[in-house]
Amino acid sequence: MANHASFDRRRFIKGVGILALGSALTPRAHAQTDDPLQTLLRQNQRGDFGEGFDSASRTVQMPKASTPTLSAGAVQTTEQAIAQYEQIVASGGWPQVPKTDRLRLGIKHPSVMQLRQRLIAAGDLNTNSGVSDVYDSFVEAAVRRFQARHGLGIDGVAREQTFNALNVPAQSRLAQLRTNLTRLRAFTGNLGPRFVLCNIPAAQIEAIDGGVAISRHAAVVGKPDRPSPEINSRIVEVNFNPYWTVPVSIVRKDLIPKMQAEPDYLTKNRIRIFDQRGNELSPAHINWYSEEATNYMFKQDPGDFNSLGAVRINFPNTHQVYMHDTPLKNLFGEDFRFHSSGCVRIQNVRELVNWLLAETPGWGRSDIEQVIKSGERKDARIAKPVPLLWVYVTAWATPDGIVQFRDDIYNRDGLAGTTAQRG
Repeated sequence: MANHASFDRRRFIKGVGILALGSALTPRAHAQTDDPLQTLLRQNQRGDFGEGFDSASRTVQMPKASTPTLSAGAVQTTEQAIAQYEQIVASGGWPQVPKTDRLRLGIKHPSVMQLRQRLIAAGDLNTNSGVSDVYDSFVEAAVRRFQARHGLGIDGVAREQTFNALNVPAQSRLAQLRTNLTRLRAFTGNLGPRFVLCNIPAAQIEAIDGGVAISRHAAVVGKPDRPSPEINSRIVEVNFNPYWTVPVSIVRKDLIPKMQAEPDYLTKNRIRIFDQRGNELSPAHINWYSEEATNYMFKQDPGDFNSLGAVRINFPNTHQVYMHDTPLKNLFGEDFRFHSSGCVRIQNVRELVNWLLAETPGWGRSDIEQVIKSGERKDARIAKPVPLLWVYVTAWATPDGIVQFRDDIYNRDGLAGTTAQRG
């Protein structure tokens, strides 16, 4: 059994090494003393990886998808995280990790030593995982956990955005936790068994039912210069195949410059212009080099091209914002999802709508799909309005002990210049 296990590990390492190098190695490459594959094989033969090498990625504790950001115990667990980070700071914090092009499984690089120390300091890597400068499976699993805790794409590869987050000082992370503890305390009241949460810095939506995040959705939220507001409201209505009425702020900041550069922009995007009496106007009759356009109403026809997509979710608020679908689905795959003018776009919005309308007669899943497919304009009033929170929380700890951080994208933590920002 021991020989068989050793063979399995060696075969696994060999496969990984070949993948990391991008091609099968030649005999000459086997002779090189700094070859990553040979380094991995030699260290495995010496037992440097330990018996847990193959299972490292299966045993590392990852954040649970069903754990909500806001929960009854969020304040207590965040207080415990603060005590943990106070100890880290008192012990000298963690080392900076020198940036390189990228570090990935099988690579041998001096920066891996500092990377190991950094991951150990915050608890992402076990202290008995070795001291090698080879990026082994222990390090890869720890990087995956770190990326999950910081809202980054989870691929186990250390590149620029991961380095930026790694190199935020421990003192800054401690200050972040303290600042956000105050925010979390504001939500310790009864949130109710069923509500929707948008955490703006995380660019994420959660549907909470009975203390469990039954669905989680990537979101696109406001740009730093057009931030999404914090909101406490109730979702009351879903609009299917909606018109988009363009806000005056977007007319001024976006449509007027677009029309100056592309006179057929409105026509191509099926955006109509109406005066105060409801009469449709021609774009050619408007002086686009003045503020005249702000006196009119701009409405985009329903359809796949519509900026709201197939669904808009409405809730009372003074900011004239809402949540909606989008034709630009590619944006949900980015780590940096701050592209809107204040509204929130939702990935897989139909799943959220199905949940919102679950207790509304006549709006089952098949009814929703049918009306979207038809292209018909229809509204659904939610039988029991669902509480909605848009919050600004950049640091918190969940009941399973996982400490989460997000970029202070709107510079509201009072720590400008000390947290990693992504452009």
